[in-house]
Amino acid sequence: MKKDNDEVLAGKIAYTARQSCKPAGVPGFDLFGFQPVFFVQSPKEVVMIYSGDMQVRHVYLDVAHSVNPKPSWYGESVGHYEGDTLVVDTIGVNTKSHVDNYRTPHTEKLHVVERWKMIEDGKTLQVTLAIDDPDTYVQPWMATQRYQRTPGPMLEEICAEGNLYLFDYGVPVANRADF
Repeated sequence: MKKDNDEVLAGKIAYTARQSCKPAGVPGFDLFGFQPVFFVQSPKEVVMIYSGDMQVRHVYLDVAHSVNPKPSWYGESVGHYEGDTLVVDTIGVNTKSHVDNYRTPHTEKLHVVERWKMIEDGKTLQVTLAIDDPDTYVQPWMATQRYQRTPGPMLEEICAEGNLYLFDYGVPVANRADF
């Protein structure tokens, strides 16, 4: 992280997951900001869609965590409602993602609890995050993100190869056709 930060201070543009077409992970998904998040809910699942590049998270309702979830970009998210608040508990996040846009790393012991709630008479969606990773931080910490209600449909935006012509963000590019 120090090497990356020294390069940024020297003028290099900082790497972020979004600029490189990679999943944000958790809690990065919540901290992207600037674009709407859409929710689709069924009785057994909440699907969160970040409209910036259509990243999708699945939150399974009223179930327990797996005994040994296989680490993945978004980990294993299980949720339940406490009144009008959606509480999401996530474990099993792989170490390919970062905790924030400053590229703060974490271990596979990362544990994130999100509390999603509509506030300000439904004009604002607030998520309060509790982040714990005993191998990275000396104590748990919290953050809050707010989203303003956005009228209108979800617009299509795709993260695709090609932005490396402006900046080299490390977008993966195939060296040969796969067909």
